[in-house]
Amino acid sequence: MTDAQSGAPLPDLPDDFSSVLVIVAHPDDPEYGIGSAAATWTRAGKRVGYLLASRGEAGIEGMDPAESAVVRTREQEAACKEVGVESLVFLDEPDGRILETPELRTSIAREIRRFQPDIVVLLNFQQTWGGRFFNSADHRNLGQAAVDAVADAANEWIVPGARYDKVSRILEFGAHPTHRIDVTDGVEAAVASLACHREYLAALSDDPVEDQARAQIDSTLTWEGDRAHLGFRVYG
Repeated sequence: MTDAQSGAPLPDLPDDFSSVLVIVAHPDDPEYGIGSAAATWTRAGKRVGYLLASRGEAGIEGMDPAESAVVRTREQEAACKEVGVESLVFLDEPDGRILETPELRTSIAREIRRFQPDIVVLLNFQQTWGGRFFNSADHRNLGQAAVDAVADAANEWIVPGARYDKVSRILEFGAHPTHRIDVTDGVEAAVASLACHREYLAALSDDPVEDQARAQIDSTLTWEGDRAHLGFRVYG
């Protein structure tokens, strides 16, 4: 995996952390790429948690939102087990209508204080995906709220309670990468994890769910020989 501008190999992310909190908008968001890193980290003994803003109730076409929320929650729980993630928290924000509010920032800050991560991982919250496709408002608003919540968690006057200021880096998946992670040991778990979103994927395509999951995970990886790497933009 190389830098798009210089062509030089991307540096490896330093392995100087023990806990990671993945903060995303919807069920399946962690599985569309981040899962291979999560599986690699948990296998190495690191503590990984998922914080989801919504239950994805608006995400399955033709299914009542109340039923969809139950289905997607169940699928996310199964997906977490495949990659060794034991902490899964939902904030129950409205799917498709997530707003960047002080209340959302406070909710995220409280979870940061509870979980106490060294690193926070976010999904692309830029305006576009690669300059070609517009990103959803949910991803943009949740990502910005999470960035601000990291600062809020360290300020006892903004969010009353015991402050937490040990987040050393924020990683963004799906934006122009600055670092890479060897995720070879987590690839198969990531495929299995995404395939847990069976009803969601079946509604997207007639292709077999396992084939969809394999193709998506493969599209996120860069291989060097028999080693698979995943890129992240690193802040901090």
